[in-house]
Amino acid sequence: MNSIKRTLKKEFFIYLGTLLVLIVLAHSDILSDPFARFELMGQKENFTHPFIYSFAIYSVIFIIRKIIDFISSLFEKKAQ
Repeated sequence: MNSIKRTLKKEFFIYLGTLLVLIVLAHSDILSDPFARFELMGQKENFTHPFIYSFAIYSVIFIIRKIIDFISSLFEKKAQ
């Protein structure tokens, strides 16, 4: 059970990091005037799109990580 919590926490921080990087890359004005950015989001009522885009990118990153883990496990088994 502790392993599951650790894994979920790790994946949550990876997702959160992806979200923050995408926010800064797409909307650099969030660093200089975050209140204006949130006000604009409120006017357009588009609160969910950052989470959806981040989840899509996170999913791609997750798949790539799992492929790399699988390939590295093949080489570890072969070395033993």
